[in-house]
Amino acid sequence: MDPSGPGPSSAMGGSGDAPAAAMAPPLQRPATQQLSRYESQKRRDWNTFLQYLRNHRPPLTLARCSGAHVIEFLRYLDQFGKTKVHAAGCAYYGQPSPPGPCPCPLRQAWGSLDALIGRLRAAYEESGGTPESNPFAARAVRIYLREVRDSQAKARGIPYEKKKRKRATQAAAGDHQASSSSPASAAAGGSGSGSSRAAAQVAGGSSGAAPSTT
Repeated sequence: MDPSGPGPSSAMGGSGDAPAAAMAPPLQRPATQQLSRYESQKRRDWNTFLQYLRNHRPPLTLARCSGAHVIEFLRYLDQFGKTKVHAAGCAYYGQPSPPGPCPCPLRQAWGSLDALIGRLRAAYEESGGTPESNPFAARAVRIYLREVRDSQAKARGIPYEKKKRKRATQAAAGDHQASSSSPASAAAGGSGSGSSRAAAQVAGGSSGAAPSTT
């Protein structure tokens, strides 16, 4: 599940018996307003979560939903994941590019789950919920996401934090190089140093992105 691409909504179908309107209204926008890609994805994710609540056994309403239920939802989505996460006993454990197949399960990538929770947290409050009662902002959910990030980093050999620091260092080096240009060179090609600065800012601004998604 790509945080900027199709969300988990495609993973669920059918309808439950509990009334959806009694739990939470779907996100509404004026018909004449064109939704951005983010807003469209957020709406699909929200409707998918409401569908999950309707199909939950025993039935679960949004008002009774807690951080534990959100974690249960994230674990449910793992069955639709496309990211290979090696088990501790796998010969490819800790290898970012394994040379062959293995029977380890597919999971939702941490970056996808993190982006999903961000969209659902915003959708909850847009549908009338308060920040204090937001189950997607619960401490238990943050801890769970951190554990998923750390465990996947070890299993897949992807040091998320180190990669982030490396990009930040590269951005700082680019800024320093651009600022140290002589006045003559700036006059000869002023747009060039500006491009270097812009590229460095883009490199630094993308440091929070997940290195791999489903």
